[in-house]
Amino acid sequence: MVKTIKGIAASDGIATAEAYLLVQPDLSFDKKSISDTEAEISRLKDAIATSDSELTKIRDVAKESLGEDEAQVFDAHKMILADPEFTGAVEQEVSDKSVNAEQALDDVSKNFIAIFEGMTDNPYMQERAADVRDVTKRVMAHLLGVELPNPSLIDHEVIIVAHDLTPSDTAQLNKKYVKGFVTDIGGRTAHSAIMARSLELPAVVGTDSITGDVKEGQTVILDGLNGAAIVDPTDDDIKKYAKLAKDFADQKAEWEKLKNEATVTADGKHFDIAANIGTPDDLQGVIDNGAEGVGLYRTEFLYMQSEELPTEDDQFNAYKKVLEGMNGKAVVVRTMDIGGDKHLSYLPLPEEMNPFLGYRAIRISLDRQEIFRTQLRALLRASAFGQLRIMFPMIGTLQEFRDAKKIFEEEKSKLVAKGVEVSDNIQLGMMMEVPAAAILADQFAKEVDFFSIGTNDLIQYTMAADRGNEHVSYLYQPYNPSILRLVKHVIDSAHKEGKWAGMCGEAAGDNIMVPLLLGMGLDEYSMSATSVLRVRSLMKKLSTADLKELAEKAVSESVTNEDNEKLVESYINK
Repeated sequence: MVKTIKGIAASDGIATAEAYLLVQPDLSFDKKSISDTEAEISRLKDAIATSDSELTKIRDVAKESLGEDEAQVFDAHKMILADPEFTGAVEQEVSDKSVNAEQALDDVSKNFIAIFEGMTDNPYMQERAADVRDVTKRVMAHLLGVELPNPSLIDHEVIIVAHDLTPSDTAQLNKKYVKGFVTDIGGRTAHSAIMARSLELPAVVGTDSITGDVKEGQTVILDGLNGAAIVDPTDDDIKKYAKLAKDFADQKAEWEKLKNEATVTADGKHFDIAANIGTPDDLQGVIDNGAEGVGLYRTEFLYMQSEELPTEDDQFNAYKKVLEGMNGKAVVVRTMDIGGDKHLSYLPLPEEMNPFLGYRAIRISLDRQEIFRTQLRALLRASAFGQLRIMFPMIGTLQEFRDAKKIFEEEKSKLVAKGVEVSDNIQLGMMMEVPAAAILADQFAKEVDFFSIGTNDLIQYTMAADRGNEHVSYLYQPYNPSILRLVKHVIDSAHKEGKWAGMCGEAAGDNIMVPLLLGMGLDEYSMSATSVLRVRSLMKKLSTADLKELAEKAVSESVTNEDNEKLVESYINK
């Protein structure tokens, strides 16, 4: 009997093959008291050394199949094993509490995982929990003397079915035989999902129940376009999806042709599609996908990946690398967005009842000016190497923007006085993510050079709903007319003053939002690099003249998020 299981579309594509259940070994253990703690620590060190050796081999395989950038995740895993804050804490726990290594490893790893998973406003840091979990599993297996599954041994065409896939599982997938994977848990930002996209393997994650719904050897159609797995399909289903798979392959070939083209709508209007990055290492993806700029460079990763405040030269080199790499295309850099859930071990912040609404982002920069001024000097020096635009995060009042701009001008004047080469064409803008600022956009527009709408925070603050809280996740509604009215007001306010407005939140690459945003006249769309060609292709089919009326209806007449979703779908499918 045919069964369709829905999940999250993590990697595009369609595949059909028999199911291969990747079963994880039993890693349960009993807590034991240890009298000879030195011997126990020695046993732990042996397990760590063996794990490290395995990771070296897996990294080398990943480098061959996935490339240097993706293989770096295993360098990160090896760093966890070498990190005295992690392995040292496990040893200390064995020594202090006289418990077996399994118990100590379990206690310490759970503590690390909880810290990373608690960073609900930062998917990048949340995914570090998966790294710790992966490394812990490997060490635990060696302590217990059990073998982890080895996907590299698969020698016939399959679709992997698993509760979850670790990065090391994914790195060992042989594309010759593995046609895709489907898991119980996971999201689009998980390492396994990112790797699947690099491997161009269809993937569906977050089904909740796939491991309970399918048996080894059953035929599965994996629909990575719509996020579904069809178990025991009929012959007609198989034919239907074979055609869809061919259509998709043809479509991708067409998208690839757009790599070096400008983004122009059917009625000849040009828009910029840029990409979001976290580190200079992300640049290659931006270039490979033909983005027309960097619309959001999240500089906080520079601070979070360091054990102390990065120096002015450290920052200068990172910013210069990105500006030079973009070869004259615009790069929008967001100044440090620390606080909320993003903590620095070397920069203690006060305990707060509600840190997301507390001491964070521009509020810290204006209070701790020595940190802010260092970053601005590094940016100003780097500005000589490309087209730099700077924006300030979490601006809520005009005074905050004015204060930030004043500090920028002071540092610029000092550098110029010293004879340091600085661009005289640096635009200064702001993230539009605080509802109070969005409502007052007409006033802000008189003083900024541009707005960049951060939809993730703007939606959660407008809807008063933590987007990381599963109990209120239904309130993350990008098409809600209340959100669209704010967005339109921001765009109209910018245009009235001759300024430009962009969007760097998730909604900028959303197939439903793009037609609405085109209708509102949004100028720049910044998204994950892998979405650039899809959105460029979509825009080429749309006419802004038609979409103005559609957007007006969505803003003025619709009442719900669902109304607008149906409105756009019916327009696209007519």
